[in-house]
Amino acid sequence: MSVAGAAMVSVPALAQDRADPPADDEIIVQGRAQQLYRTLVTTVGKSAQDPLDIPQALQVINADLFVDQGARDATDIYRNISGVSAFSYAGVTFRGFRQDQSFYDGQRGNPFIGFSVPQLFNIDRVEVLKGPAGLFFGPGSPGGIINYVSKTPSDRAALRTVVTAGNYDRFGISAEATDRIDADGVVSYRLGGFYEAMRPYRFNTLNKSLIGDAGLSIRTNPGGLLTVQVTTYDNYLRANRLRGVLVDDSGRFLGSIRWNANEKSDFLHLTSTATQARYATAIGDAITFDVGARYFKATERQKYHEPRGRNAANPDLVLREFRDQVRPVDGLSFAANATATTTLLGMEHRFQFGGDWFRETNILRSRILRSGVLPLSLSRPVYGRSDGDATRAMALPFTVTDTRSTRYGFYAQDQISLTEQFLLVGGLRYDRFDDGVTVATGNRVTARSRYADSDVTFRGGAIYQPRTDLSLYVSWSQGFEPQASASQATDAGGPFAPVTGNQWEGGVKSLLFDGRLQANAALYRIVRENILQVDPALPPVNGVDQLRPIGQVTSKGVELDLTTDLTRNWVLLANYGYNDARITATAPGQAITNAVGTRFANAPAHKLGFWTRYQLPVIRTALAFGGEHVSRRISLAGQTVRPYTIFDASITQQLGFAELMLRVDNLFDTVYAASGFSAQTGHFPGDPRTVFAELRAKF
Repeated sequence: MSVAGAAMVSVPALAQDRADPPADDEIIVQGRAQQLYRTLVTTVGKSAQDPLDIPQALQVINADLFVDQGARDATDIYRNISGVSAFSYAGVTFRGFRQDQSFYDGQRGNPFIGFSVPQLFNIDRVEVLKGPAGLFFGPGSPGGIINYVSKTPSDRAALRTVVTAGNYDRFGISAEATDRIDADGVVSYRLGGFYEAMRPYRFNTLNKSLIGDAGLSIRTNPGGLLTVQVTTYDNYLRANRLRGVLVDDSGRFLGSIRWNANEKSDFLHLTSTATQARYATAIGDAITFDVGARYFKATERQKYHEPRGRNAANPDLVLREFRDQVRPVDGLSFAANATATTTLLGMEHRFQFGGDWFRETNILRSRILRSGVLPLSLSRPVYGRSDGDATRAMALPFTVTDTRSTRYGFYAQDQISLTEQFLLVGGLRYDRFDDGVTVATGNRVTARSRYADSDVTFRGGAIYQPRTDLSLYVSWSQGFEPQASASQATDAGGPFAPVTGNQWEGGVKSLLFDGRLQANAALYRIVRENILQVDPALPPVNGVDQLRPIGQVTSKGVELDLTTDLTRNWVLLANYGYNDARITATAPGQAITNAVGTRFANAPAHKLGFWTRYQLPVIRTALAFGGEHVSRRISLAGQTVRPYTIFDASITQQLGFAELMLRVDNLFDTVYAASGFSAQTGHFPGDPRTVFAELRAKF
């Protein structure tokens, strides 16, 4: 069986195909540094492939890096990805564009809805495909996509437990186990549980997170595997529907970064369950096939105080309103993919076909109390006087926004080996979407809109491999995003074609010196078009401003990624991204979403990250040091988001069957803004110095 075919059979369990640690678990001593953070196979292209055979930039962050960096959620890993920086909550700036969408095991169905951040306990690796990904994933941001790959059952008996403790009253415990159920390993399982609680640095906050994860795998035939998984999440965040801290125009905080507009009685509570089944098989060395189904149901309840800017008469007072919101969401998706390798006209072809279908119901019930809500001092906040706002808000009717979305698409791609060194890639995809939004207040419908359309996207590329461990490539890829349903009204000039994104990219990928050096570089140019704007040259129709798809944005940049063994015991991971995203066509006097002037909010020109780890086998110890630099940005209000540089460090000591890690984040306790938002809600402060220890035992 070919490498790709073998990997495809085990797509649900691909994580377990990495080299296992030594049986005696001498993890640090026995060469763990070598090729520590490298991944040789990725499924980000919907089938298992060598990254060198994909003519588009990508990165894979694996569980080894999660462990070494003590990563708990998605925000902990952004520093390792070139071209990606924080925007707000789980949202990122991706090659200059805001992106909030995530995939799980190649399918839609993110259980972390609204303002919750994806957790990593049950995730084996994070795959990042950069640039438009319309061929494989359908509608989405042109910056790229993030795909979370789940941990899966294994027939290898293993038990891992972790106990965590740190400042801010942090305590956590987790355990996960895998093993075969029958003697022949036909049926295997995975069970996992995670709990963590802490009182973060913002006033009044308390976080509690619970995750339960269970999976069962059945080998149905010599080349087939059926995997069923269920994961439940319960995240309770007291006073933690967080906004930022207000700043002046130069980006300096006007109060302590501990300041919080939320009262102790405020909260955000997410409960969510995701269930999925996936079957993958191979027919000989030439054909692979997989099919999957995923269903999730989530509810996010929020009661919180929203800052509304400073009081003009007393700038120390921040005005507030109280919001009571409930967000029930559920989604169902199906996907199927197949690959076939054959020889035609003397050339090897790797055909790839697939399709997916997704339906989501997203409801927002919201009521906002604006009168009688007390302001809060920036310098001397006094809490507890506004706990009654929740009771007063109950007299208000809910405004209900009901959004129904359906997506389905089909794709085909052919990778042709013209020679052993030269490959051509070409593919196309057809997508159909149907969106509807109904808004009602007090059971009275106040607005209703619906829009359905279709689009075709293309992808092409060429790869030249002068040697098996080096690839030079050039590619062109497309993506699109449907226009907002509310903008499709005929009075506004609709309906309108989707927003499109087209990218030219060239680069080099390598895995040199027997895998000890993985270095990639990419140069790209993305043009995003058909952005709707009000056309001031046209008179309103029935009181509605006329829209036209005349907005255009161009994003250009360079990305460099390096993972290497400097010595047998010393590994280095580094990344750098340069981006210049600007508005290149617009209606006079009209803005584009997330833009201020010609620039975009939270889009740094420069971002640098690194992580290095040196192990000392003689004393069974590993030392690690990392950092991140993000250059100046602007917020949505045009206020400066100041550049920052922060550093982290850790020490890990082997203790036989266990290891102890002590980690310090933001080593020098730098005060900085992770991202900017509005003038009313301020900038999101980055975490101050955080210290924690982990005791990890593996049997």
